[in-house]
Amino acid sequence: MRFLVTGGAGFLGAPLANYLVKQGHSVRVLDDLSAGDAARLDPAVNFTRGDVEDKPKVWRLLNKIDCVYHLAARVTVPESVLYPKEYNRTNVSGTVAIMEAMRDAGIKRVVLASSGAVYGEQGVPLVHESLLPHPDSPYAASKLAAESYVRTIGEIWNIETVALRIFNAYGPGQPIPPTYPPVIPQFLRQILQKGSVIIYGEGQQTRDFIYVDDVVQALAAAATAEGINRQVINIGTGTGTSIRQLISILEHVTGKEAQTIVNPGGAAGVSALVADTKKARELLGFEAKIALAEGLTRLKSLDPQFS
Repeated sequence: MRFLVTGGAGFLGAPLANYLVKQGHSVRVLDDLSAGDAARLDPAVNFTRGDVEDKPKVWRLLNKIDCVYHLAARVTVPESVLYPKEYNRTNVSGTVAIMEAMRDAGIKRVVLASSGAVYGEQGVPLVHESLLPHPDSPYAASKLAAESYVRTIGEIWNIETVALRIFNAYGPGQPIPPTYPPVIPQFLRQILQKGSVIIYGEGQQTRDFIYVDDVVQALAAAATAEGINRQVINIGTGTGTSIRQLISILEHVTGKEAQTIVNPGGAAGVSALVADTKKARELLGFEAKIALAEGLTRLKSLDPQFS
């Protein structure tokens, strides 16, 4: 098959593009490199630097494409609170631009990388796709809006669409920006460097941490699975891990004791965000295979940031 991956030099996009070319597919990547790194891509990947709203460039890249993976997005929750307009421009307007270009080019399937963050606080141990979303950040709101645009434009123009609500992905290559770093690489770095690990609230909030290779398998399945048109599907492990449990596993993996600081008044986020994965099993034949301890061990050994 022939694929276009927007945001394809990013944390999820690069391993997806590399996996697809290794399976014998033709892969084009479009990325503005605001967060991605083209050096991570297999030489067989056709890379183009650019913005998803550059219609002439996108039209050229869509020539004879079978399926689009739309991964280009801003993804940091606290940053979105400060810059909601930018998140709307990239995550919503950028998505509409891609859908318009797909319509004009006659592309028939798109896989949108959405987020489990759209659920917000639900008060249930496992969140399932029929729950009413309650986004609690501009990032989450932008992802929910992107889902709606993809589904609506797909219905109008007969484009097959599926949105994968990806939960807390982690793995090698995940950036650690100086502000608002993701929890797993930040905690791992702090423990290895004998820095402080800050726990917000009581540390009992639970999350569904899924290794990047498992996410790639789910994305790959969504390109060809039948009976998934207009669906939203959770991509997670179905296992909740509290922040304190995460720290304990990291201590075991590293053989080092974490120096923790508790900030009881800090923003801890929703109390629980763990995926119900029944729909992914039924529609994609997907089930995460890499347990958290194994994934963290791989992260520590494979990512040069932690060597």
